[in-house]
Amino acid sequence: MRIQIIDDEPVLQDVLATLLRREGFQVLQAGTAAEGLRQAEEVEIDLVLLDLMLPDKPGLEVLKDLKARDPEIVVVVITAYSSVETAIAAMREGAFHYIAKPFKNQEVVLTVRKGLEQRRLRTENRDLRQRLEGLGTLVWRSQLMERVIELVRRAAPSRSNILLTGESGTGKELLARAIHQLSPRAEVSFVVVNTGSVPTDLLESTLFGHVRGAFTGAVANRRGLFEVADGGTIFLDEIGTIIPPTQAKLLRVIQEREFIPVGGEQTIKVDVRIIAATNADLNRMVADGSFREDLFYRLNVITIELPPLRSRREDIPALTTHFLRRYGAENRKPSLALTPHALDVLVGYHWPGNVRQLENVIERAVVLCPGDAIDADLLPSEVLSPRPGPATQLPADGLDLKDAVNGYTRSLIEASLARCGGVQRRAAQMLRVRPSTLNEMIRRLGIAAVEETE
Repeated sequence: MRIQIIDDEPVLQDVLATLLRREGFQVLQAGTAAEGLRQAEEVEIDLVLLDLMLPDKPGLEVLKDLKARDPEIVVVVITAYSSVETAIAAMREGAFHYIAKPFKNQEVVLTVRKGLEQRRLRTENRDLRQRLEGLGTLVWRSQLMERVIELVRRAAPSRSNILLTGESGTGKELLARAIHQLSPRAEVSFVVVNTGSVPTDLLESTLFGHVRGAFTGAVANRRGLFEVADGGTIFLDEIGTIIPPTQAKLLRVIQEREFIPVGGEQTIKVDVRIIAATNADLNRMVADGSFREDLFYRLNVITIELPPLRSRREDIPALTTHFLRRYGAENRKPSLALTPHALDVLVGYHWPGNVRQLENVIERAVVLCPGDAIDADLLPSEVLSPRPGPATQLPADGLDLKDAVNGYTRSLIEASLARCGGVQRRAAQMLRVRPSTLNEMIRRLGIAAVEETE
């Protein structure tokens, strides 16, 4: 960590510099504001010990200049003129702490260490935000998705396996990439395997590799994707499609962190984090014997369920804007916008294909739009005249009627709130219920808090 001392008293500079160097810090010294600001332009500084009484510029102005250049820099103000007014002024301008002369050495060291810890936390949080913000369509506004993202933030730094569940098109691969990017493995490989698209007789070789002559067509040794992902993350999509023999080998990799290529004899050790995803009911597959129970529990260390788009309609406007920008730029139509009517149609639709379907709809509308405004007539017929949503479809093995009714009620309430800007009174009018009745239903169904006033 690099610390700067800006003080016009050479003796005080030397005392502080000696003290801090003994603690293992790099120290820069400046006797004027101009010299201190010049140093701050040339090198990155983590913390500044700043005298408020400088010969060429008031210390509070220097504080403002330092914060303008680097908002996360930590500034500790030191002055002989100890007063409540000066301390408050410095704090208002972003000072971390206030030390009065004469000071105790231990007080300085303790304050510096606390300030540097704050700097470290701020830097880590900034890096996390930048990584998360750079992950394409990972866009959300709803409290439902905010809880998912918070779970991702907490789980990502660990080495634990993660199971992502949710309907097709909800963005499980994108969330897996987010977990990888937020983990200590971010600089190593992220390998994607769609196990459902790999032929059953080739999946084991794809995952674990093979040696020459292991089977017809194996004309050379080939590394498996687990070996390719060594040190990083492997994402196993549609994990429920893996057949039992391959499940057994996958279990060994998880337990022993080693495997033997198909037709080989030599054991290969790997350090790979597994993120698995499924839209199938693995609990039911375990019950009917088509998925190994021990493998399920090995994969299911942390489960993150992605909600369907119809359950988080507040995210539709933000997602729509994101896709408009992307496909508008690709098609040289950067000024495109949706009409309010078109957005109402999108918010009210039940989205059986989730975010992937919404993305396709927006791309189609951008390509077909002749001007700058996308109206509802550019939306596909299934969105304009939707068939009954999932809540009215009866699965072959039946369903829980109470859960289905609650789910359909929730989707209608969320759609009405989204159309009414979150104003419950207007949403109640749209649904033809009393505001008190709607408020009680919102609480009972656990719908995210919304704006009550216009």
